[in-house]
Amino acid sequence: MYQYIVDFYERPKPPIDKVHQLIDMLLEGKKGIQFVAEKEGDLVGFATLYFSFSTTKAEQITVMNDLFVIEKARGTGTAQQLFETCQTFTKENGFAHMSWVTAADNKRAQRFYQKMGGSVGDWLNYSI
Repeated sequence: MYQYIVDFYERPKPPIDKVHQLIDMLLEGKKGIQFVAEKEGDLVGFATLYFSFSTTKAEQITVMNDLFVIEKARGTGTAQQLFETCQTFTKENGFAHMSWVTAADNKRAQRFYQKMGGSVGDWLNYSI
């Protein structure tokens, strides 16, 4: 998680207790879930789904908030497996759809999402 947060996104390192709270919440599986990819006993990636709602569909949706593969495992199909696992989970558990966002400058991720069948939506993403 720290490699993703600090090294990849260059954000401040959150306190370990906050990271553990997040992981515990995901392990409960009520508000979200995290899938991990391993190779030879080492964690090489993860994808996180959070459960939300679409008012316009009046249904529950998943939001893939994270899809991360460590650099040495990129290009091995790990991202595709994680993405497909999230898609399968979304469909098999009756969610209306899966959505996600990526950084505007993350061109590699954008190419990957287009390859996976994703398209840029009609909505702009804001935060405060």
